[in-house]
Amino acid sequence: MSISRTFSGTVGSTPLIPLVRLSHELGRTILGKAEFLNPGGSVKDRAAKAIIDDAEERGALRSGGTIVEGTAGNTGIALALVANERGYRCTIVIPDDQSMEKIELLRTIGADVRVVPAVAFTDPENYYHVARRIAEQTPGAVWADQFENPANRRAHEQTTGPEIWEQCEGRLDAFITSAGTGGTIAGVALALKKRDPRIIVGLCDPMGSALYAHVTTGSLDVEGDSNVEGIGIKRITKNFAGAPIDHAMRVVDRDAIEMAHWLLRREGLFLGGSAALNVVGAARLARTLPEGSRVVTILCDGGQRYQSRIFNETWLQENDVLPCARGLEFL
Repeated sequence: MSISRTFSGTVGSTPLIPLVRLSHELGRTILGKAEFLNPGGSVKDRAAKAIIDDAEERGALRSGGTIVEGTAGNTGIALALVANERGYRCTIVIPDDQSMEKIELLRTIGADVRVVPAVAFTDPENYYHVARRIAEQTPGAVWADQFENPANRRAHEQTTGPEIWEQCEGRLDAFITSAGTGGTIAGVALALKKRDPRIIVGLCDPMGSALYAHVTTGSLDVEGDSNVEGIGIKRITKNFAGAPIDHAMRVVDRDAIEMAHWLLRREGLFLGGSAALNVVGAARLARTLPEGSRVVTILCDGGQRYQSRIFNETWLQENDVLPCARGLEFL
């Protein structure tokens, strides 16, 4: 084992974990890319590091500067940690419908946190637009703009995708994940398709998002709503545009939450809602493939950031999603 030169130097090279019991039940191998083991605790560490590296290389971010971003939490956490390492200030704008664990963690690690009402993207007070204005008004600031910044997508095309390919030794049949900014799914898909165009790329979308409709019908129709944080979007970002996606499905919150609790009890994996939703998608896609097929998904982050929600009985009851499955019948 080598000694990393820096904190951010430990981002990436995460393990690929076989979900042994789930794979046995399905007769297909489900592998989870353990992004919750990144130093900042989520897949967003990759995008944050790449965005800051790019800003430094372009000369847009200089000593004493400020990084500004609008985020559901994980990208902000990652940006704030890298900012601390490199001596920058960090201002994070986050909507008030995100978990208190993430908001408090941002404050703990020293970010200037601006909590704003959760409003539609078309509203000028949406967190995305507020972050852009703050960056424009702050001397020496850069706006990370994770949704439209191509450094996000490149990070996954250059690291996550090749890592999955090498860890599988080129033997995988499908890759599936949800999307928010679109950087992960697009970057990984491009990397894998370049190596083997036969690999199926799937999107699993929460209710309330328009990406499923975009892939299947070309529209931006939205159906239902979701409490799963950090994924789903009602527009097409530059990072998502052109992603080579072959298959799409919708996953309801109840099934994602059932899977989060199943994974904790049966696989020993304490994961967040987006990771659990991804596993539901992987299992359902795997069932359409021949026995023995191998499907990879992204385990985005850990469950600690959602204990007051998807692992809290009161919240689960209030949202009518208290887990009740005895096995995998929800699939």
